Amino acid sequence: MTATENGTNSGTQSYVNTMPSSDFTWQITLAEKVIAITGANRGIGLGIAEVCFANSAKAVYSLDLMEPGEDFAGLQKKYPNFRYIQTDVTSEESIQNAVDQIVEENGRVDGLVANAGMTKHQPALQFDRPELEKLFNLNVFGAYFCAQIFARKFMELGIKGSIVMTASMTSYRPNRAAPSAPYGATKAAVRNMCHTLAMEWSKHGIRVNSISPGFVRTAMTYYVEHAPDWDLKMQYYGGMPRLADPRELGGAYVYLLSDGSSYTTGIDIPIAGIVGAW
Repeated sequence: MTATENGTNSGTQSYVNTMPSSDFTWQITLAEKVIAITGANRGIGLGIAEVCFANSAKAVYSLDLMEPGEDFAGLQKKYPNFRYIQTDVTSEESIQNAVDQIVEENGRVDGLVANAGMTKHQPALQFDRPELEKLFNLNVFGAYFCAQIFARKFMELGIKGSIVMTASMTSYRPNRAAPSAPYGATKAAVRNMCHTLAMEWSKHGIRVNSISPGFVRTAMTYYVEHAPDWDLKMQYYGGMPRLADPRELGGAYVYLLSDGSSYTTGIDIPIAGIVGAW
């Protein structure tokens, strides 16, 4: 057995090998895994939660500031192990309390989806500093400290954890239908930080990736399909002339959270159906 197979390199630095055990089935599954998703009471996060359960997740926690609504209750009725912890992801103490509760109830936590975020669409000249600070505090600092606190817990428990952040196609290029320079900047920061976190934490067996959705049908994007020029835009942009159902993103998240992606880290997966990839 070589040094790298044994989880070390030829130098003095020891690395945790993410390669699954010899009896691994190579199924894309979350069986026995406990997953935390920020902002999963509705929208994209709720869709991800449903797909996690469809792929055998043991438990999924929504870490959200808002109280759960009917959509959450409906999914919880189908999957009783869908749970809610009121969490302010802009507060490090609140994040720490949430991860401690998850581990207390399950003995472990295996994956984090840093998904909570907000947007505001208006011309760049109209944004003031308080509006920018609000966006960056939630979208960037919230994602960063969630990743940091969960990574520490993975290390403490000796778990080869997976962290997936929700970025956006606006991290690549402007959204002509609903421009927001600050929002795109926050999501570019999210996508970029994953590369360095993946590099730093790979020695601990922790993988960090991101996903960049295009337009997804949520409460934040309800207006898009009702724009008077929507049909005209679709004629010229081609691709899939519709918004995505949040569950259509879920397979990518499940893959990155699963042990089947043991050699996948530091990447971004764009899921846009061309809409939003303008």
